[in-house]
Amino acid sequence: MLHKAAVLGYPIEHSRSPDLHRAAYRALGLADWTYERIECRAGELAALVDSLDERFVGLSVTMPGKPEALAYAARVTDRAGAVGSANTLVRETGGWLADCTDIDGVSGALGAVGVDRAEGASAVVIGAGGTARPALAALAEAGITEVGLVVRDPGRTGAAVETAARLGIDVRLLDFDAESPELRAALSEAVVAVSTVPAAAAAALVPAVNAPLRLVDAIYDPWPTPLAARVAEHGGTVAGGLVMLLNQAYRQVELFTGRPAPREAMAAAIG
Repeated sequence: MLHKAAVLGYPIEHSRSPDLHRAAYRALGLADWTYERIECRAGELAALVDSLDERFVGLSVTMPGKPEALAYAARVTDRAGAVGSANTLVRETGGWLADCTDIDGVSGALGAVGVDRAEGASAVVIGAGGTARPALAALAEAGITEVGLVVRDPGRTGAAVETAARLGIDVRLLDFDAESPELRAALSEAVVAVSTVPAAAAAALVPAVNAPLRLVDAIYDPWPTPLAARVAEHGGTVAGGLVMLLNQAYRQVELFTGRPAPREAMAAAIG
């Protein structure tokens, strides 16, 4: 029987998810599995998923559909509910299960820069949007208890601050200003910084980096970002968006297929 999976989002042409999932299916010997890109704009997810036949067993969801995926699902994992976002839908009897493997993606990137456990430490998160919330969950899992949240508009931080509170993280808002003494101090004290904003936006903060830093940067195109390049120039350690993408895909493959992800084959697929 043919099994189908897909990534939903808009724009979708740039997605590397098909490379990862197709490599996984080949390595697992799943010749009857396919994975495709499906354009899905804001407000379209529910109707689109309703239209898919039972051959579709798993869906990766990128923006703008992650909140819609959470609302659509018949069952939601605790962690997806905690962050208010789902990037994964898995068909079950009677409906779909929503999960947030974006958390696994950030956790894997944290491990890549040497932050596996950091009990009671502080971190800096740049941005307060949809990617910031899974980042906060991954930081909480690593033992982080304090986060400096770097934002342009404090009035638009509600969801991120509420997520942090549910996770037991104390949040301090920091100005999106490279000359801010508070930001520079926070970066110097942080065990890691996580940038969740576009490369051009984060570039404004480049002058604030003047010492070695661990950085997780959610961007993978263009790469390196100006912020990542600055961190590397100062002897820091960087993990980019492809590391996050790979680590979140491992768990998706396992949820879709019920088999361990072939990590080496998947990593080779994105170089």
